[in-house]
Amino acid sequence: MVCRRRHARRSSRPLLFLCLTLLALCIGTLSLASPFSSAAQDLARRLILKDGSYQLVKSYEIQGQRVHYLSAERNEWEDLPKSLVDWPATEKYEKDRTAGAPPEAVQLDRDLDAERELEEASLPQVAPGLRLPEDSGMFLLDNYKGEPQLVEVQQTAGDLNRNMKGNILRGAINPVASTKQTIELEGQHAAVQSHVGVPSIYLKDDEGTPDDHATKPKESNQQSASDSAHEATPRPQPPQQPQQPIVPSDRFRIVRADVKGGKRILGDVKRAVTGKVSQEQHFAKSTINRVHGGWLKITPTESLAPGEYAVVEMLGKEGMNLYVWDFGVNPNAPPNANPWKPDTKAAKPLGSGP
Repeated sequence: MVCRRRHARRSSRPLLFLCLTLLALCIGTLSLASPFSSAAQDLARRLILKDGSYQLVKSYEIQGQRVHYLSAERNEWEDLPKSLVDWPATEKYEKDRTAGAPPEAVQLDRDLDAERELEEASLPQVAPGLRLPEDSGMFLLDNYKGEPQLVEVQQTAGDLNRNMKGNILRGAINPVASTKQTIELEGQHAAVQSHVGVPSIYLKDDEGTPDDHATKPKESNQQSASDSAHEATPRPQPPQQPQQPIVPSDRFRIVRADVKGGKRILGDVKRAVTGKVSQEQHFAKSTINRVHGGWLKITPTESLAPGEYAVVEMLGKEGMNLYVWDFGVNPNAPPNANPWKPDTKAAKPLGSGP
């Protein structure tokens, strides 16, 4: 009995080894089958259907009104009606595939290009191939050595309002009891220099001042005068309306600065004995037009003489905002830092744009 047990153990070892070997071969075959199948699908052709879906095929042939194809997924011959296949799309896919570019990547590039063109079309074009950015701020259209360039103009704080830096839009002048004060900017020259005498200046109007603020009160007064002419008894006057926001033509202006003692003087603030406050600045004549996208275009009506300037915001009776956009005019100045330059690929002639 002992001999039989020993013999049984010896005879089971080859059988166990054979089972383990077969199991290892099966596992290896399964692990290799998936990459081969995936690679086969990657190399497969496509029959694109009219509903937008497609069939992965290794090969196909047209047999009358049916398409006989070898499925790359199931590795079996199958059939489908010829009328279900979008043949122009299938041929285009084959053409792109033969050219070496993945059709998905080609389509993605086309979609991105179309989306970029739509986004750029919504931005105002200030010169061929040069558009205003999406960001807010002020930008000066310069021309350096025959090339149009767009330069951002930073806002600078005047010396009279150092304690109001947190209120950029409404940091108005509030002079103390002294009889005269000056509005000063540090330094003799602004960082941005225009090489042309008539630069176009673009400002994003974040407050969205309506264009008809100046016309509505006038129309109302004319209507009241007409009504009073037809009525015998006077009508009570309506209560005084709150002051309308300043129209753009009066709200932003170009000021000429005087350079004295290493500073740029934008103007004087005087207080009379009666307490009346007046301001003195040298304004340059300019026009303001609205540009789509919420932009304002400020243009001098006369060529600016070489010197230092600033675009200021007028706040009506409150005075002038001390946060200004300073620039200079100097045809011989070095190039401005980091300007936007035209995109030659997207350059198009200016039509009715800004």
